[in-house]
Amino acid sequence: MSDFDAIVIGGGIAGASIGYELSSDRSVCLLEMEDALAFHTTGRSAATFLEALGTDQIRGLTTGSRAFLENPPEMIESAPLSPLPLLMYAKHGRSVAIKEFYEAVNRWVPNSELLDASQVIEHCPVMREEHVESGFYDPNAMELDVQAIHQGYVRGFRANGGKIHRSEKVVSMKHESGIWEVSTSAGNSYRAPIVVNAAGAWGDEVAKLAGVATCGLVPKVRTIFMVNSPSGNDTKDLPIVGDIDGAYYFKPEGNQFLVSPMDQTPSAPCDASADEIEIARALDELNAATTINAKSVNSNWGGLRTFVADENPVLGFDPHVEGFFWMVGQGGYGIQTSPAVARLSAALVRGQGAPKDLVDRGVDTQVLAPGRPSLLPK
Repeated sequence: MSDFDAIVIGGGIAGASIGYELSSDRSVCLLEMEDALAFHTTGRSAATFLEALGTDQIRGLTTGSRAFLENPPEMIESAPLSPLPLLMYAKHGRSVAIKEFYEAVNRWVPNSELLDASQVIEHCPVMREEHVESGFYDPNAMELDVQAIHQGYVRGFRANGGKIHRSEKVVSMKHESGIWEVSTSAGNSYRAPIVVNAAGAWGDEVAKLAGVATCGLVPKVRTIFMVNSPSGNDTKDLPIVGDIDGAYYFKPEGNQFLVSPMDQTPSAPCDASADEIEIARALDELNAATTINAKSVNSNWGGLRTFVADENPVLGFDPHVEGFFWMVGQGGYGIQTSPAVARLSAALVRGQGAPKDLVDRGVDTQVLAPGRPSLLPK
């Protein structure tokens, strides 16, 4: 039996980041069910920093993470951000959607601009001009080095004295006299007054083990695949490009393109795999809209993005069960929001208010709280 101030369940970006923040002033252990950290979601991210996307809460958390990622602490050994502008385009008849999107996000990305068809082609010459009516451009979007960020948090956590235990799936939890006892598949038990549920797609499963009401987490499969660029040309000067209606997106990757059909197929928590039907659909979309002319797929994979009904993260202590802290539901934004989400979550665990810079961005702990009205059964 090992005693700690806090137990974190989950070794992805959520668990690693909150572990780092909390371990600065208390003893923390992290339990991961796999034999490697960041296996299911963090390690399969498309690695982008896009302040224009998501709900307003997500945008506030993303913009609140930029300063950390632009000037990271020494534990992050390589620069985690590099330029990757965002280009959203509208097919003919859909320019209203582009304008509405621009008006909704301009306060978050004030350097963004509306484009006509010729300007879209100027920014991304592989687009077919006859396919495009207008566009949205964010020159300050970035690409993320996911491994550098995650491993940096892990490194910092260990430097603070944090303990990591792999291949220890939680199998039972009980709460007595203000202390949680967490038992694992390895036959070990850990005790702490606080448990942080950072288990991603398995978050509701962890809640059930703890006797805590679930919050309606829905894991959704996202397919990603790689195709060659035309004639093997380097793609480094191109933006990440998405259809405003969410049909697909593509992202430059050396002499290849990373492509996703932006599928969101509900799934049980699992080791997700790519959807071949969605790959075929996205290839059709890609070839209709661009001159990439992809004939085959080089590789593919699937990952889980986990949401609740209002698509905002769930952050905070459970309103009914003492010492059970939720840190789940980041959707596809877990990497880009991780610095702000970890700072906010650590403040809440300590009984402090939300950091002022996040409040100034409109981040509202009541909107993110477990037990909020949008999470109640209908």
